[in-house]
Amino acid sequence: MQAGILVPNDADDLAAFAERSETLGYDSVWTGELWGRDSFVALTRAALRTENIHLGTAIVNVYGRSPATIAQAAATLNDAADGRFTLGLGTSTRKVVEDLHSEPFDNPARQLHEAIELTKQFLNGESRVSYEGDKFDVADFPSLSTDVSVYAAALGPATRRATGRTAEGWLPHNIPFDRLGEAFETIAKTAEAVGRDPQAITTIPYVPSAASDDPERARAAVSGHLAYYVGSGEGYRRAVAESFPEAADAIAKAWRSGNRDEARAAVTDEMLDTLGVAGTPEQARNQLAEVAALDAVDVPLVVIPDDTGDELRRETMEALAPGE
Repeated sequence: MQAGILVPNDADDLAAFAERSETLGYDSVWTGELWGRDSFVALTRAALRTENIHLGTAIVNVYGRSPATIAQAAATLNDAADGRFTLGLGTSTRKVVEDLHSEPFDNPARQLHEAIELTKQFLNGESRVSYEGDKFDVADFPSLSTDVSVYAAALGPATRRATGRTAEGWLPHNIPFDRLGEAFETIAKTAEAVGRDPQAITTIPYVPSAASDDPERARAAVSGHLAYYVGSGEGYRRAVAESFPEAADAIAKAWRSGNRDEARAAVTDEMLDTLGVAGTPEQARNQLAEVAALDAVDVPLVVIPDDTGDELRRETMEALAPGE
């Protein structure tokens, strides 16, 4: 079984985390980007301290940088990594886009579509790049002639359609595992409509994960992770509400009122079992294997919740390592 792993936001040394992940047999290590750590810089350090593990962003948002800036950063990192880099892009949330980057969170699906399309032209277009869109206009600049795959993080149908039109991979988050195949159909139909092969689009779902000899501790960690996302991002709430409408609304209401403990307690066992893996090391390994075996999944992405502490992080990394 292959598996990737996402660097926790509170990990002090991303390069050391990548080295450890490579030793344990993970085939890829990914990092998100919110505030405080630049993904491209951090992954460049990781590239110089690893040999074989693939590196990816999951995700860089398409509002904080222009497609030109994203492309040149991706090309530079891919060179440092000897071709081991995958660029994951997404829209992030209204909070991040408007309150951190001072950009209007306007028509995110179109923003994602054009940003990926233009970034790909900058990276590996066959000639000079000119582009006229609703969001971006570019006139006569050379391609960087760099082979970098671009993946999209997409929840709702509009961003999934943008994924089908433009991306080489899909990074779903907070879509129940048993609904991934159904959700991918939107991507597949859109890809076929524009002459792309949907079977060539790789699916790497985020899998919130915790493994511990104390299974309740592990389940509490994943419940807290789910509550945070459902409570703080409307897109995540909507994705979960497709399967768990009452629980998703209860979590969001409690979280947004400041009652975080109540929000975590509202995460049901069924929700946890279809959105994450958690339990003893053996239980968590078996659960991850079940996710990896789904027809809709190419490679699961192990996501260890933030603020779990070094011990639980180590236990989870080791328990779910493909080399174990």
